[in-house]
Amino acid sequence: MSERARRPRSPTIIDVAAEAGVSPMTVSRVINGRAGVIPTTRAAVQRAIETLGYTPNLAARSLVTSAELKIGVIYANPSAAFMSDFLTGVFEEASTRGARLILLKGEGGLPPDQAALEDLVASGISGMICAPPLSESPAVLKVLHKARVPVAAVGAHGIENAICVRIDDRLAAYEMTQRLIAMGHLRLGFVVGNPDQVASTERLDGFLAAARETDGVTTIVAQGDFSFASGLAAGDALLQANPAPTAIFASNDDMAAAVVSVAHRRHLDVPRELTVVGFDDTTAAVMLWPPLTTVHQPVRRLAAEALALLVAEIAAPARAASGQSDHVLDHVIIARESTAPPPERPL
Repeated sequence: MSERARRPRSPTIIDVAAEAGVSPMTVSRVINGRAGVIPTTRAAVQRAIETLGYTPNLAARSLVTSAELKIGVIYANPSAAFMSDFLTGVFEEASTRGARLILLKGEGGLPPDQAALEDLVASGISGMICAPPLSESPAVLKVLHKARVPVAAVGAHGIENAICVRIDDRLAAYEMTQRLIAMGHLRLGFVVGNPDQVASTERLDGFLAAARETDGVTTIVAQGDFSFASGLAAGDALLQANPAPTAIFASNDDMAAAVVSVAHRRHLDVPRELTVVGFDDTTAAVMLWPPLTTVHQPVRRLAAEALALLVAEIAAPARAASGQSDHVLDHVIIARESTAPPPERPL
């Protein structure tokens, strides 16, 4: 019998997940007989349940499946494509659990009015999901932590007393930059995202780390904020350099699309004369010509996983004492038509 089974408190869904080596969401799917779990994983969860002597808490199960489960969703992301995927993931997961969502929007990437946030908390929400950049906003997190509201922070890194669900931003940017160098690009441009988000720093770090590994690679960096408008300004700045980069990596698809627009305005052929790549793999990546090579960040799944983990924590309040938890999902590079080897002549 495991150590967990000898604890004086009853085992929780979190304990079962740890015993089986899966996420609480997977345990919930097995308990509720939902599809989407492979037989070996289902068997591992069943063994963990038997080993721990876990019995679903009927009151908690009622809580997490009733219409009284109210989840706040706060967001202020300038990328409409990102937010479309994010909200779709939240809505789809909420619909399977009968959860009621209450949305609160900030403007211009800024937190919503503090009074509005406090009113939302006072309305009796069960938990809060924060989309980037508000998932790392000190002003938002201070209010939520003070009220002891369970928090799921999407795209955030290392937030205390919160469930963080993200990808490995640094590794993803590193791999994309390696891909550009392997194509023969030695003059690389990079557009940084919102300076208030750790993901922006992580992506820049990954880009620079890959560039440093190859002799002869030069880099030029321009600041953006994840908006299309900032991508236009950054694209202009990068392409005015002498010599200009032969490849530009923008740290989201909206800014990459803006760089492509700047290139077209300058009568540069993408990708024959300029390679452009992005990050996120939102609809923006395929709604322009040429469609973007980009890092696929599973935004819908990140949002759905965040809601599932948040519901699990609400059902097992003792979990809140364990502090910050980090859940890293996989990314993949999607190759499309915006990349090619560098031109023979300087731009």
